[in-house]
Amino acid sequence: MPQTQSRPRLIQAMIDAFSLPDLRQKLIFTLAMLIVFRFIAHVPIPGVDLAQLQDIFDRNQLLGMLDLFSGGAMRYFSIAAMGVYPYITSSIIMQLLVPVIPALRRLSEEGESGRNRINQITHWLTVPLAALQGFAQLQLLRSQGGVLAAGPLETVAIVASLTAGTMICVWLGELITERGIGNGVSIIIFGGIIAGLPEQIGRGMIAKDNWAGVGVFVLLALATVVLIVIFTEGHRRIPVQYARTAFRGGKMYRQAGSTYIPLRVNMAGMIPLIFAMSLMIFPGTIASYFAAPAGQDPNFANTIMEWFNPSTPVPIGLFYWVLYFVLVVGFTFFYTMVIFEQMDLARTLQRQGGFIPGVRPGKPTTDYLNGVTNRLTWGGALFLAIVAIMPFFASQITNASVMTLSSTAILIVVGVALDTMKQIEAQLTMRRYEGFLK
Repeated sequence: MPQTQSRPRLIQAMIDAFSLPDLRQKLIFTLAMLIVFRFIAHVPIPGVDLAQLQDIFDRNQLLGMLDLFSGGAMRYFSIAAMGVYPYITSSIIMQLLVPVIPALRRLSEEGESGRNRINQITHWLTVPLAALQGFAQLQLLRSQGGVLAAGPLETVAIVASLTAGTMICVWLGELITERGIGNGVSIIIFGGIIAGLPEQIGRGMIAKDNWAGVGVFVLLALATVVLIVIFTEGHRRIPVQYARTAFRGGKMYRQAGSTYIPLRVNMAGMIPLIFAMSLMIFPGTIASYFAAPAGQDPNFANTIMEWFNPSTPVPIGLFYWVLYFVLVVGFTFFYTMVIFEQMDLARTLQRQGGFIPGVRPGKPTTDYLNGVTNRLTWGGALFLAIVAIMPFFASQITNASVMTLSSTAILIVVGVALDTMKQIEAQLTMRRYEGFLK
């Protein structure tokens, strides 16, 4: 169907998408599941002092950032307060264990059945992780005075409710993957982050005494989005030649075919940020249980909390962001190495009869690909590290303390949006429609 040239490309692509019955059904189903997720995010857990809890989130920048990921579910301590993050943690653990444990490595080589078995184990592991994280979250909020005192039975009920909420969110995500469009779990995270943005923008608009800071804040956010898009889509093409055999007229001919391997600059995605953030949160969380109350002389635990608090003013606050920068760079190299070794590109090329021009098959190909990947990873690691410490620069430049520039949240939103647009693009291209991208 020809497109109307007077309409903008994006609007026309959306019209084309909704004009196709099967694609329209997928899009509507995805939106419906997001609406169900938002309803679940507002189902409260009893026994919570909401006024005190919201005051804690307003005063604690770290808790406010975690609340942004849950779309406000943590602020109201609903059953979806943890979202799908225990499942993400379980998936990362399984991804790291597969190349280490022989039984899991054999499962990964069994094709679709092996992957389904690993996915089932990942779901089983999510349950205890969700219970452990729910209990830790409950204890943390109790220590801050945000949750009323509760006995053992009440604690079990709250932890069970949080765990059930996580598994329901994971189930909704898998329904989206199966019947909707895009990666369901990523879409659920995307929906939670987007749902929390209007309130944050509203708080920024209320700060009328700092319009200049809010304006610079918006410019920094837009610059961060552009930077993320450039590095997310950036890759290096490694040329590959294939020797193909064809039979014509009873004779065998060898034909040369060529393609390329796209090695991404940011092969690790957002995982290094999650690793580094979790490690930075841990010391302050443990120290909060041993810190001296307000009004008393601070002890060593208070010092640890101050050093590992992102809102601590400079010069002490520099320690947090410098360490965060270093950890992101280190975890980027570590996770990229794990992912690249699992891909085993050199053996795959040799098995398929492919080779890189000018490079001998086998170990020379492995060494060549490792060298290229290491050089690319420096770019990806520095990019992620700069994005990670962007909140520090935003707060120092704009002084807009009512708004939090969560670089991880922006990275997730942009990545999920690009991936979903590419899937819709593929659906439109198959039907000879022009999509979003050029």
